Amino acid sequence: MSIVCATNFSDAARRACDVAAELARKANVPLFLVHVLNPNSARAFGPSLLQAAEAALGDEAKRLSQKGARVEQELRTGEPSAEVADVARQRLATLVVAASPSKEAPFLGVGGTVDRLAQSLEVPLLAVQDASAMEAWAQGQRPLKVVLGVDRSLPYEAAREWVRALGAWGPLDVVGARVVWPDEEYRRLGLPRPMELAEVTPELRAVLDKETQTLVTPLGTQGVKVRTVLEPSLGRIADHLVELAAREHADLLVVGTHHRRALGRMWSVSHNALRLARVSVACIPSQAMGPGVDVPLPSFREVMVATDFSETGNHAVAHAFGLVPPGGKVYLVSVAELGSQVDTERGKLMALVPREAEATGRRAQAEVIMDAQDVVTALVQTAERLGVDAVVMGTHGRTGLKRALLGSTTQAVLSRTSRPVLLVRPPTV
Repeated sequence: MSIVCATNFSDAARRACDVAAELARKANVPLFLVHVLNPNSARAFGPSLLQAAEAALGDEAKRLSQKGARVEQELRTGEPSAEVADVARQRLATLVVAASPSKEAPFLGVGGTVDRLAQSLEVPLLAVQDASAMEAWAQGQRPLKVVLGVDRSLPYEAAREWVRALGAWGPLDVVGARVVWPDEEYRRLGLPRPMELAEVTPELRAVLDKETQTLVTPLGTQGVKVRTVLEPSLGRIADHLVELAAREHADLLVVGTHHRRALGRMWSVSHNALRLARVSVACIPSQAMGPGVDVPLPSFREVMVATDFSETGNHAVAHAFGLVPPGGKVYLVSVAELGSQVDTERGKLMALVPREAEATGRRAQAEVIMDAQDVVTALVQTAERLGVDAVVMGTHGRTGLKRALLGSTTQAVLSRTSRPVLLVRPPTV
């Protein structure tokens, strides 16, 4: 394991190197200092340029060694982002550090080395803007103020785990910032829309606040203080995160990255955060959270079980209660036809609760969906609105012609929900 730092010997690069050295010292891993020569310049100036670069790199390595870091140097020739990424792969780097794109450069560094690194690295990239704040934190002088972009994606989970690991190095004050497009959320949750596009109704806010709190809960470890902020938006998410980071006087903005290409980068949060932020930015790809001992175990505190009161559907109910621990909650859901009595339907659902579930403190709540035009959409939206950890459904397990003729609500829900689904087949006779 190591940390890689790219330098071009500018003042900004020197400050980024200072941060990299402090982090390497704190993590007790080697620091690989990398400088990449332009191939045309190397051919034009020959050995003299190579000697000058080696001398400058050696001087910088000695300076950083005085901070207590174990520094090794790498001089490469080629395209900078490709060469730095290659060093990161060879040296099993867990972090690449570079200076933020220069705000004086044309187009704010679009397509520059840092931008290309963010779109290609499989390990986190830290673009340093204000080195003093991060150095003070690394030296134990103050907490680090972090704004973490929150959403429901794998890159976010990787970013969250990276921040959680950062908390082991020193105290953090984290703001979990979630930027939402209200119209999209009303569709996802099946809630009625207000007249104004950006308006967030109390019902929508309650659901999103609960969901956001669940998303940041794993950060609640010793030394990490967390609070959440919900920001409605009609524009780019990155603009709101950058503005929020400035408003919160943050030291570091952390975002997940999807490695978007071509026109997709116009809406890339990491791409625009690197361009616009006036604070240091960490871009975390989903590949940074590989399988292994550091991956947190999921917990199932609240689950939803859907039934049509058939033998197959009812058989899934006991499995739903078995999935949650004592104190957990199961939402029993059914879709009723027009004219049905809600209280009657709820009574039928509650009658399915196993006695052992009640005796062990597992809670139950009946949810009746009335006259849904699209049963699958209604079930998926209900799961989102309730914010459950998993969905449990019964299935006949039919294939081929039987499935084609009979259809399968369970299979349709499985293909449309992003939440874990437990499929329960009835016992064979």
